[in-house]
Amino acid sequence: MTGKGTGSDTATGTGIRLHAPAPGWALTADVVIVGSGVAGLTAALRCEAAGLRTVVVTKARLDDGSTRWAQGGVAAALGDGDTPEQHLDDTLVAGVGLCDEEAVRILVTEGPDAVRRLIETGAHFDESSEGGLELTREGGHHRRRIAHAGGDATGAEISRALVEAVRARGLRTVENALVLDLLTDADGRTAGVTLHVMGEGQHDGVGAVHAPAVVLATGGMGQVYSATTNPSVSTGDGVALALRAGAEVSDLEFVQFHPTVLFLGPDAEGQQPLVSEAVRGEGAHLVDGDGVRFMVGQHELAELAPRDIVAKGITRRMQEQDAEHMFLDARHFGADMWEHRFPTILAACRANGIDPVTEPVPVAPAAHYASGGVRTDARGRTTVPGLYACGEVACTGVHGANRLASNSLLEGLVYAERIADDIVASHAGDGLHARVPVPVPHPEKPAHPLLAPENRFAIQRIMTAGAGVLRSAQSLETAADQLQRLHTDARDALDENGKTSEPGVDTWEATNLLCVARVLVAAALLRDETRGCHWREDHSDRDDAQWRRHIVVRLNPDRTLAVHTTDTADFPPTSRQPHAAPQSRPQEQ
Repeated sequence: MTGKGTGSDTATGTGIRLHAPAPGWALTADVVIVGSGVAGLTAALRCEAAGLRTVVVTKARLDDGSTRWAQGGVAAALGDGDTPEQHLDDTLVAGVGLCDEEAVRILVTEGPDAVRRLIETGAHFDESSEGGLELTREGGHHRRRIAHAGGDATGAEISRALVEAVRARGLRTVENALVLDLLTDADGRTAGVTLHVMGEGQHDGVGAVHAPAVVLATGGMGQVYSATTNPSVSTGDGVALALRAGAEVSDLEFVQFHPTVLFLGPDAEGQQPLVSEAVRGEGAHLVDGDGVRFMVGQHELAELAPRDIVAKGITRRMQEQDAEHMFLDARHFGADMWEHRFPTILAACRANGIDPVTEPVPVAPAAHYASGGVRTDARGRTTVPGLYACGEVACTGVHGANRLASNSLLEGLVYAERIADDIVASHAGDGLHARVPVPVPHPEKPAHPLLAPENRFAIQRIMTAGAGVLRSAQSLETAADQLQRLHTDARDALDENGKTSEPGVDTWEATNLLCVARVLVAAALLRDETRGCHWREDHSDRDDAQWRRHIVVRLNPDRTLAVHTTDTADFPPTSRQPHAAPQSRPQEQ
């Protein structure tokens, strides 16, 4: 590489980084995978099988990510009479005009073989009495194409199989490690990551993994809301890191609220139990307090309409009746079906004093899945050379304005494999192990103020009130002002006395949440229409003439947001910067 780093150079492309101690230890690899869900571990196993020195970094334990909580299953055209083309059609309908059709075609055509390879890795899916895969339906699917495991424990089984494979292959892993920032060399290419390892182990405290390729597979950002199905580790760390590194993010306004989350009370916060869409796929009915099936007549698929339509239907009925929740009625299943098909959900309900065998289950929408994320191309490459993203942290163009049920695990499989193949190919010209780039020196002064830990709860309350299922210009402007106040207070404290909140996991997570919250609100405020899971009360109609395009956001070195739209519903290449005119004033970050 040419060029030299100086003491004034920074560790990221924008010059913005989290305030943290300089790395006290370092590892060297060909590729570092950040995250241990289906996407991260699939990429890691494929890279390791090709002979690359692979390091997996994960925030908790290997099996503690969002994949473990996935109940429904993985969608693929594996059944008799089903075809990738039919799967593509259902995905495009659910995405409401914003899917990148080529990205979806890759998903549905490569998906069936990717699932078969997952089975070869050791994942055991439920089988029918004839010995083939037992497939079910979920919302938006016109065919039974959802493969599941353990009844409603698909994610746990996939996680088990991949973790066992990783351990059997002896991959190097760093658990309980929060990734901080991207390292780059003097030419702006990826040179690894900094991270903080929590607790005792071979490495503790802030360190680094030096590698020419980094794969972000950090999962979602559901913890930006008060109630979510996401685990506590889902704080948007990957998206925030990518923004500080100068990468583009897209479609962050499209947060999918799962329609049927177990209602634990109006003040319940944090991770909430999910009641899988597969329950409705097997014939459960949504009813109001009077027992009326209110989704009938709202969509041809009634309770099995795409998730955004069901979430809106539930929310409307709650407003009409001034109710805090609706009900999911599956009493007709009987005890045997509940115990064998949905044992996880049955246990969660009973643990909270509800018996779905004998009574309807109270449900309400809660934040579930980010359809947007770090913008990538068809091989998972971001706009930063050497930085890849896959799984929920990425925006491949597959999901559009609303993810089709059970496409997420499939996307993780398919695009993780494509990323691994691209990394392997990039090493081919350099021999087995590429030269590890030299990162520019760690800056001496903090470039980003840290928020106090208690601000996490303030951010969640702001986002739930202003940018939840229902949004308007007024609610979003209020949220933007409140988020700005949190940022300004932290920035002013740093400017006045050079002090910021003490570096640590709680402050880093709160700072990351504020970063992604501000981008989400900016995009939601700009999109003056209702589309998919973005529901604007003041712009209730879909506007294809103006808004059949994506909102792309980048972080400027001066901490303002550069916001622009794409020309079409297809993404431009990641190897060049689009030249569309900004659609809003830059906003301080």
